[in-house]
Amino acid sequence: MRREGIKAAVVFVVALAAACSSAERPEASTNKPGTPTGGFGNTPGNGNGTTGADGCSAEAKLVYVVSQERDLYSFNPASLAFTKIGQINCAASGTPNSMAIDRAGTAWVNYSDGSLFKVSTTNASCTDTGFERGQSGFVKFGMAFATNGEGSTEETLYVASVDEIGDGGRGLGKIDLKTMKLTALGDYSGNLQGEAAELTGTGDGKLFGFFTTAPNATLAQIDKTKGATSGNQSLAGVSTGLAWAFSFWGGDFWFYTSDGVTPSTVTQLRASGNNELKVVKQNVGNFKIVGAGVSTCAPLAPPR
Repeated sequence: MRREGIKAAVVFVVALAAACSSAERPEASTNKPGTPTGGFGNTPGNGNGTTGADGCSAEAKLVYVVSQERDLYSFNPASLAFTKIGQINCAASGTPNSMAIDRAGTAWVNYSDGSLFKVSTTNASCTDTGFERGQSGFVKFGMAFATNGEGSTEETLYVASVDEIGDGGRGLGKIDLKTMKLTALGDYSGNLQGEAAELTGTGDGKLFGFFTTAPNATLAQIDKTKGATSGNQSLAGVSTGLAWAFSFWGGDFWFYTSDGVTPSTVTQLRASGNNELKVVKQNVGNFKIVGAGVSTCAPLAPPR
């Protein structure tokens, strides 16, 4: 899932989903805040299709990205194909900053003004969550769902603070989706303390961060209880730029980066194999990705 950052690229092991940034004039929403719209809910499948034995639809196993131009796309890592769903016109005074996808296939989008909306991955329609902005100093934040443990289908929404000024942050937090209350959990460890991060989580309960360190970005695993980081890997050659996001799918990490002017590049880290870091799509098209998300239904290993 996100926002504005610095630089990044290279090596690691298993996990799942998150987002990035933008700076455009918002458009008026076609939906009244708090009014449910068609195409999503809290049931598996998001109304997109039939569910399997795991309670997940095929659509819930895709990656989704939101662009600086406020368009929502699905992304199939197996084919590297992006499919436009529609434009997101939520009633926010800012621009899309980060995104996470829940197990029902619903997108959760944080805007640069601190607001949080639920967005249909069927038709891109919005519903205001009623989230109170600025809780614990979190305004802009990276986002990801991770299951509460291996074998669990229950999940938690984690957020990583990004300061309004500069690229620093206030560490890790989580949001209770019943009360919409944010709880700060703690800062990251060592040289990652105070850094901004995008998040991705997995169906087996892991949480990872894509950190805006310089000159190279850093990938690290995050302790979900207190924010401590471990297994830091410098991502040589990948720059987060001004529009950046990442996700986990099929055993691998996928990084979406842009300087904020040119279209995004997709870089794959083959954590499921030889840890090769490779640009797999130099130009996604005429858009810049600022948020990415994939649900905990996504595959943990490469499809056969």
